[in-house]
Amino acid sequence: MKVLIAYDGSKCADAALDDLTHAGLPPAGEALVMSVAEVWLPPPPPSSYEIVEMAATAKGPLALERKYMSGSKVVKDAALLAEEAAEQFQANFPNWKVKHESIWGSPNWELFAKAEGWKADLIVVGSHGRSAIGRWFLGSISQWLLNEARCSVRVARGKLDEPDFPVRLIVGLDGSKNAEAALHEVAARNWPDKSEVRVVIVDQPLEPTVVGELIPVVRRSVKESNEEENIHSRRLAEAAAESLRAKGLRAEAVVVEGDPKQVLVKMAEDWRADCIFLGATGITNRVEKFLLGSVAGAVAARAHCSVEIVRQRKGRRTNVNGHN
Repeated sequence: MKVLIAYDGSKCADAALDDLTHAGLPPAGEALVMSVAEVWLPPPPPSSYEIVEMAATAKGPLALERKYMSGSKVVKDAALLAEEAAEQFQANFPNWKVKHESIWGSPNWELFAKAEGWKADLIVVGSHGRSAIGRWFLGSISQWLLNEARCSVRVARGKLDEPDFPVRLIVGLDGSKNAEAALHEVAARNWPDKSEVRVVIVDQPLEPTVVGELIPVVRRSVKESNEEENIHSRRLAEAAAESLRAKGLRAEAVVVEGDPKQVLVKMAEDWRADCIFLGATGITNRVEKFLLGSVAGAVAARAHCSVEIVRQRKGRRTNVNGHN
């Protein structure tokens, strides 16, 4: 498993690092801690000697700019932050191969490009925060990555720090391939004993129009359709919960009616869940689509806990026995 961790030195970023100790990560893997310095004002001009020295090895103006910026104070500060965060992660996961990197530019694009080039399985970002190395608001960055990244994204908010309190997870199902990948991801992780999972399907039942309500055959057809959908949802949720029980997790199936954006957030808060797992795209029922912007993005923005949006990369198959 390859995890790209966005780190900006904020309390939110520290909470994200702490959150990973309860994210069920495997005993070994690869992690890259990345700090991006977003430069708003041009740096002081280098001396003529520095320009000549850099230009001697740079190929073109852009390469010269990058070479100069890589040695600037703002990038060096970012490097220190990344190094400290990498050491913290390494202390929590001693068997992982951990690297750190700093760069300047747009955090959105730099993180996206690194995730693509490095072929990350998961990007970890804090929910929001103000960077110690520039005006880096992770709220907007995390939302952008949720929409644009081609791998899974975890918006981390920390964990409950209570002795003997089990890890509690919610998995939102909708019958889509990405939702199934989210279920498999949970099954493949290395969770502590007594961890609990709720497999949740939120049904939005069909309702007849005002005119249709007056026609018995329409009213009866809608009712039968909703009953069939509910039976299908319960079978799907129970089968998913059973697959998690086979992996040693305490799992239960829950089927409720309502708006997924509201139901999932409220259930997570009432149940004191540590994380909500969702597929990036999918279908909530026969009519409405589980669009990232309308459901997953809304849940990620509003939930009190961490939210992991799962995407299955092309050419990479995740199964319940581990990560391929």
